[in-house]
Amino acid sequence: MLSQKTKTTDIGFTHEDFAALLDKYDYHFSPGDIVPGTVFSLEPRGALIDIGAKTAAYIPIQEMSINRVDNPDEVLQSNETREFFILTDENEDGQLTLSIRRIEYMRAWERVRQLQAEDATVRSLVFATNRGGALVRIEGLRGFIPGSHISTRAAKEDLVAQELPLKFLEVDEDRNRLVLSHRRALVERKMNRLEVGEVVIGSVRGIKPYGAFIDIGGVSGLLHISEISHDHIDTPHSVFNVNDELKVMIIDLDADRGRISLSTKQLEPEPGDMINNREVVFEKAEEMAQKYREKMLAQQQGITPESMTPEAAETQEPEESQEPQEPQESQEPQQLQESQEPQESQEPQEPEESQEPQDSQESQEPQDSQESQEPQDSQESQEPQDSQESQEPQEEAVPEGEFVAAATDE
Repeated sequence: MLSQKTKTTDIGFTHEDFAALLDKYDYHFSPGDIVPGTVFSLEPRGALIDIGAKTAAYIPIQEMSINRVDNPDEVLQSNETREFFILTDENEDGQLTLSIRRIEYMRAWERVRQLQAEDATVRSLVFATNRGGALVRIEGLRGFIPGSHISTRAAKEDLVAQELPLKFLEVDEDRNRLVLSHRRALVERKMNRLEVGEVVIGSVRGIKPYGAFIDIGGVSGLLHISEISHDHIDTPHSVFNVNDELKVMIIDLDADRGRISLSTKQLEPEPGDMINNREVVFEKAEEMAQKYREKMLAQQQGITPESMTPEAAETQEPEESQEPQEPQESQEPQQLQESQEPQESQEPQEPEESQEPQDSQESQEPQDSQESQEPQDSQESQEPQDSQESQEPQEEAVPEGEFVAAATDE
């Protein structure tokens, strides 16, 4: 038997060194990572992607886009390089599963949150309807429009393929909820041409136990039962019928909730006219609305109703026309002057040859001595200031005091 010797050449690089080198340059991929990859093979229901792993990663067709995809070549091209999301860890063959849909999904929610923060109006086509409302797509995400937030006379089934302006109501990525409002978008656009206190013409679109919905130029406003009349109303059905044409006044515009509050009660010349004589309410609608606006303006300026009454104005007019007091050598405090002014309204006295100085008038005796019109012979017997406070003309000094306070406030 011949012995055969195998000659081994030492190249200075063992298998252990080669394995260690592979481990050194091998990437460790984890689910949730976003990595670059190159498409090197398209398959009927997916594609193979080179991301630098030991085994080519795989992306199924349902993970290629946030929208529906029928063929992989609608999204990917051979030798194309782009980002991929690692969806799952390696399977038993060491292959990773990738996704493009997850990347688009995350970026779509980020974009939607930004649009909501900007309070932007978006437009989208209705692709389906159900019992609760209509379905649309915003940035590839499925959104829902509740039936109560669809402001159109058309049936919901007829909205399919129609483009609607929309506002965001709720954006919740964790719960996968995207809720929008068509009504709020229309109300915001309409609000740019409306203002509180304006009288508009509308028609009754619907009647509920709590009020009537009035269509004003394509948007719906609520005429609450408490704003129909000053008189008590059991139900709006007793006052209105569907399609009735009304004149209503706008009393509130809530852009955040997309609500317009209306009133006919504020247009009533007399309480109960909306029930008993509706035509009078509509004839004087502009006049009553003007009074309402003036009242609101006065409240904003802080004018109290008491200061606007005719009695208050009559009380102040005579005081404003009073002549200034003659200068006195020794100026008394203002309260003393106010107590002296009523003496000018006393009954005329007999002319006296020598007029007493002003100081003697300030220290006159009580009213009993004044009514007798006897001259004051001596100033030593004069009563103190307290005796003047008991004089009858003091009643006329009350409005003067009130006017002084009002003038001070002004």
